Amino acid sequence: MTLSRRNLLATTAAVAATATAVTTGTAQAAPKGHGGRRLRTGFERLADDGYALLGGQKVGVVTNPTGITRDVRHIVDVMHADDRVDLTAVFGPEHGFRGTAQAGGSEGRYDDPATGLPVYDTYLKSGQPLADIFAASGVDTVVFDIQDVGARFYTYIWTLFDCMESARLAGKRFVVLDRPNPVTGRAALGPVLHKEFATFVGRQPIAQAHGMTVAELARLFNGEFLTSPVPLETVPMSGWKRSEFYDASGLPWVPPSPNMPTPECALVYSGTCLFEGTNLSEGRGTTRPFELIGAEGIDGSWAAAANGLDLPGVRFREAYFAPTFSKFQGKTVGGVQLHVHDRAAFDPVRTGIALLVTAKRTWDGFAWRSDNWIDKLTGSTQVRTMIDAGADTDEVVGGWERELAVFRGTRRQYLLYR
Repeated sequence: MTLSRRNLLATTAAVAATATAVTTGTAQAAPKGHGGRRLRTGFERLADDGYALLGGQKVGVVTNPTGITRDVRHIVDVMHADDRVDLTAVFGPEHGFRGTAQAGGSEGRYDDPATGLPVYDTYLKSGQPLADIFAASGVDTVVFDIQDVGARFYTYIWTLFDCMESARLAGKRFVVLDRPNPVTGRAALGPVLHKEFATFVGRQPIAQAHGMTVAELARLFNGEFLTSPVPLETVPMSGWKRSEFYDASGLPWVPPSPNMPTPECALVYSGTCLFEGTNLSEGRGTTRPFELIGAEGIDGSWAAAANGLDLPGVRFREAYFAPTFSKFQGKTVGGVQLHVHDRAAFDPVRTGIALLVTAKRTWDGFAWRSDNWIDKLTGSTQVRTMIDAGADTDEVVGGWERELAVFRGTRRQYLLYR
């Protein structure tokens, strides 16, 4: 795709923000990453610059429990205590600002007991209704700071998209504070969403594992998908490389949602979340969601078949578990546990497809969810219909390569890091 007027506006805004977020020293030294580099998040750089980007503005923050500093203070608490910021509102996504709600839930409208700030619920709100919330809050600038996990169907990036669109409708500025993609930003992987399958687990045609940070996604959304661009500024990280996993950041891990307890879970999520579209448990209700997958009646033949594919970077253990909630609650089921032994070689989306293919071939109880939720997760009917027709892993993966190549070319224009 060619660089459009919107692309140019997004790029210009990001360059301006980068120039504004100047490193001026920090009161707290950050741990050194690989090669002696110090990773500093967008919030750290914003704070180091005395919040100059927010000067003279009434500010509202879209965030959740992951919006923390290196010493695990929440950015809302930090900014609320700082006279240099006029923080007047908080906006909570799915699971809520303080993170008390399970999947498909939110905390609603309330006043935060710790700060007294009004907290507005954004979950499943978009367009003019969300713009009306921004207008009623009285803010001039909406700031976004949430840790993503790198998968198209993880809803926080669509909260980002919806908030950008609604901020534009409400005439508000939008600022994105960047954080690492915990599973690296090396490459985009998997099928690209077809627009007719757009839902809150995929609003726009991006790859299943997008390989971008939230600031890069914001630039992409502004340049390619918004009806017209929002006044956007991004505060990039410093010291982050695309090839790095989360443990290189030196940052504490806070579960972005109740079933994303560890970076290891995030590593497999963009592939194994596809089992939400089947009658198998994706491990919700266990201590290893998305790493444990199974159902009643599955035995060791599935693990053997998966291991027989010799997939790069991963092995499969025959596993038995009893979910405490969600599918098969309180029942003992059989299946597999993923053990990633070479995360640089591991391809989560290909692995997820391979597990679907082998599950269907080795367990006669395999079924898709009756609502074809798998089509929403993969972005089209292609994966489901090819597997049903007997396609193997290579054939299914080959089916999306052309569309993925186009997305990778578009994506390249909006990347901020090497």
